Amino acid sequence: METPEINFSKLGLTLPPAPKPLGVYKPCLIDGKYLYLSGHGTVKPDGSLIIGRIGVDLDIEQGKIAARQVGLAMLATIKANIGSLNKVKRVIKVLGMVNCTASFERHPYVINGASELFASVWGEENGIGVRSAVGMGSLPDNIPVEIEAIFELHEEN
Repeated sequence: METPEINFSKLGLTLPPAPKPLGVYKPCLIDGKYLYLSGHGTVKPDGSLIIGRIGVDLDIEQGKIAARQVGLAMLATIKANIGSLNKVKRVIKVLGMVNCTASFERHPYVINGASELFASVWGEENGIGVRSAVGMGSLPDNIPVEIEAIFELHEEN
């Protein structure tokens, strides 16, 4: 049986370092069977950030790649805090925020970068949850995408 860890390894992608909080908050919190992840940004494998506003500095495809990079940062946080992607049963909720021009209207397409990653890791049944994708006038450090999420954990035996 394919596990999330096996699925991720087959993608051939590299996790960035798990981001450190840039304010007074926890990057993740477990409450019962739920794992809450704070908003994550576009951390690259070298620890630097993808910077820029969609519709000005980045096009829609670069925005989608940036959202996938946010998803990778989220996976890094999961692994750093609970040890394995296999401990996550499913994605419950994703909130994707897109730093874009006022005329930009394709926020869901951008956030698909992370959603498609999660579907590849946990499968379509468990990797796709409910979601919102919204535009923002700005995001911290001028990152193009920030995403927060809620996951359900497998019950401990």
